[in-house]
Amino acid sequence: MFQRLRVREEGAFGAFVMLGDPDVATSAAILDALVEGGADMLEVGLPFSDPVADGLTIQSAADRALRQGVTPAACFGLLAGFRARHAEIPVGILTYANIVLARGRGAFYRAAAEAGVDSVLVADVPAFEAVPFVEAAGQHGIAPILIAAPNTPEETLRRIADFGGGYTYCVARTGVTGTETGMTLNHGALFESLARHAAPPPVLGFGISAPAHVRAALKAGAAGVISGSAIVKIIADAPDPPPVLREFVAEMKQATALPDRDQPAAAAR
Repeated sequence: MFQRLRVREEGAFGAFVMLGDPDVATSAAILDALVEGGADMLEVGLPFSDPVADGLTIQSAADRALRQGVTPAACFGLLAGFRARHAEIPVGILTYANIVLARGRGAFYRAAAEAGVDSVLVADVPAFEAVPFVEAAGQHGIAPILIAAPNTPEETLRRIADFGGGYTYCVARTGVTGTETGMTLNHGALFESLARHAAPPPVLGFGISAPAHVRAALKAGAAGVISGSAIVKIIADAPDPPPVLREFVAEMKQATALPDRDQPAAAAR
């Protein structure tokens, strides 16, 4: 995907949704709408009762799905159906360690691979605890996604570069996911360090909710962005989410035309 977008001189636009929100059937239609709107990649959440990296918007989406009885098995079924319809769109799961360990690491990653998943980010597993998850992911052909921030120590960035695959999830701000606060980018040094350690391409998330955020992230050196809370809010508020989502994603994707970068050393490999 990154190679294809570089040829087109575009950054990647990733869309995040909570699987099973508001229900399984609508969730399948929402996944299709995101692709139809122009999303280059999808990141999907598995409903969990304690999503500590997420703000109220995504917490509420997880709660709605759980109240519908959505399970990880139902989510893998949704993803298998999506993969049958969309063979080329990268799909990554964002989840938490309890969900993985409840099934067993090997069984979880095997189920993800069978559903056509490309990557898994376990949000509450730091780099120094990641080895068993990284090994299980590798055994099943899944790219392990790790998180980096502007204040991540250099040695930890080296570990992230060594262990990570697919892309590096870079947080755009401190705190949790959401659209409630502005985005201030000071990621030049982070992107340079990741490039120096030959880390997977940096993709910026947390608070990406407007085309201006997309343009700023790419100008600063990100290879792409992921927008979550803004999309999940549309799902919660719109009587018929798919048409609204297609329009929102198309507007965000339009903003991914690559500008002249402030940090050329941080360009994605």
